[in-house]
Amino acid sequence: MTSLRSLSSARFVWGLWAVGCLMIAATSCVASDWPQWLGPGQTSEWVEEGVLDKFPEAGLNVQWRVPVGLGYSGPAVVGDRVFLTDYIRSEGAVANNPGARISLQGTERVLCFSAADGKLLWKQEYDRPYEISYPSGPRATPTVDGEMVYALGAEGDLLALKVADGSIVWKKQLQQEYAVKSPIWGYSAAPLVQGDRLYCMVGGKGQAIVAFDKKTGKELWKAVDSQDAGYAMPTIIEAAGVSQLIVWAPETIQGLNPENGEVYWTQPLKPDYGMSIMVPRYFNGALFASGIGNVGKLFRLGTDRPSAEIVWAGDVKSAVYCANSTPVIHEGIIYGCDCRSGALVAVEMKDGQRLWESFAPTTGERRAGHGTAFLVRHEDRYFLFSETGELILAKLSREGYVEISRARLLEPTNEAFNRPVVWTHPAFADKSVFARNDKELVRASLAK
Repeated sequence: MTSLRSLSSARFVWGLWAVGCLMIAATSCVASDWPQWLGPGQTSEWVEEGVLDKFPEAGLNVQWRVPVGLGYSGPAVVGDRVFLTDYIRSEGAVANNPGARISLQGTERVLCFSAADGKLLWKQEYDRPYEISYPSGPRATPTVDGEMVYALGAEGDLLALKVADGSIVWKKQLQQEYAVKSPIWGYSAAPLVQGDRLYCMVGGKGQAIVAFDKKTGKELWKAVDSQDAGYAMPTIIEAAGVSQLIVWAPETIQGLNPENGEVYWTQPLKPDYGMSIMVPRYFNGALFASGIGNVGKLFRLGTDRPSAEIVWAGDVKSAVYCANSTPVIHEGIIYGCDCRSGALVAVEMKDGQRLWESFAPTTGERRAGHGTAFLVRHEDRYFLFSETGELILAKLSREGYVEISRARLLEPTNEAFNRPVVWTHPAFADKSVFARNDKELVRASLAK
C-alpha cells in the first residue's frame, strides 16, 4: 500500500477496508483476500507471508483446474470462495477485429467456486447477445463486499448477488436504463464499492459515472460528461485532506466528491480511440495516468484544496503508455507495459525519463503491440502474469529487470494481432495464484 500512495492515504484506505471486514457475516475477510480488480485497495500488492522465493524446477503445484467459458475478467477470492464471470457462446463466431463489433448469441454467467477444491457452488446466468469488438466474454472482475458480490457484464448488465447462494438482490441493464451504447470493447471498468456506495462507469452526458446505493441499487447521483464509459475503474484517494473519487472518462480525468459527485477539479487527458483503461495511480501527492497515442501525464494534487496541475506530459521518447494492465509505482519508479511497443518499461516518476525496457515478461523478447503482463508486488519482488500464460517471479528496480523464475500456468487460448494471448489478471490469495483463460480456471500453490 505505501508503495503506491502516501502514508496517510494508505492508513485511510486500509482503515475503511478493515472496518468493512468486521462487518462481514457470510464471508471471512483477511489480508490475503483478493476482493476486486487489482486486489485490496486496488494497490496491486499482495500482503501475505509464507510465499515461496523460487518456483520448483518441476513447475508449480497445481491444486485444481475447472472448466469455464470465455472471458477477459479475472477472479476475485474472498475467504473460501472464488468468483468469476464468463460467457457461453451459442451462435456466431469469435473474430477479433479491433475496429468492428461482432455479433454473438450466448449466456453470460456469474460463477462461485470453492477455493479448496474448485467445486462449483452456485451460478447465476442470463441470455445476453453481444455486439462488441473482441467479444470473448465479460471483462470486469467481480467486486466482493461483505455478504454481496457485484458483477458487471460486457454489455452493461450490473448484478448485485448474495455471496451465500448467488441470488439476485438487485440488477440494472445500463444501456437500457441510461440510453447509452456499450463501448466498442465492452463495459470493462469493474464496480468500485466504498462505504454504502457502489460506483460504476456508465457513459453519456452528465453520467460518465453513477453512484448507487450498494444495498438497493437506487441511483444516488451521476456526474461528468463523456461519449461513453471508457474502460478505467474509478478509484478513491485522499488528498488535500478530503476523499477524492478519481474518474478517468475517455476525454478527461477528474477528482470528485464521492458523497455527491461534485467535481473538485478536471484536466484533459484523451487517449486515442477512447482507451482510458489503467486505474490512475496516486503516489506521494502525484497522480499518473496514460494511454495509447503517447498520451500520459503526471499531475501534482493540491494540498490546501482539491486541485491538480500538470507536472509533465509524456512524448514519444518518455513515459510509458499503458493499456491492458495498470502500472505499479514503487520508490518513485513507474513500472508498466507500453501499449505500442509491448515492452515492460521503467520510468522515473519525477520527470518521465525512461530507465529501461524488457520484452522478456510480456511478448518474449520481441516488439508487439499491446504486449501484456499483469504486475503484482510482493515484498521485494514481483509476480508477473504474462500474456504467454506464464507466471514469472522477478525483481524490478531502477537498474533493471532480473528474472528469478517462470512457470507455465495456462495456455493462451485467445488471439490478438496474430499472436496467441491470455489477457486476464490473476488473483493472489491463500498462498496461491488463481488464473483463468477461455477454457479453465486454475489454482496453483505459491506456498514455501
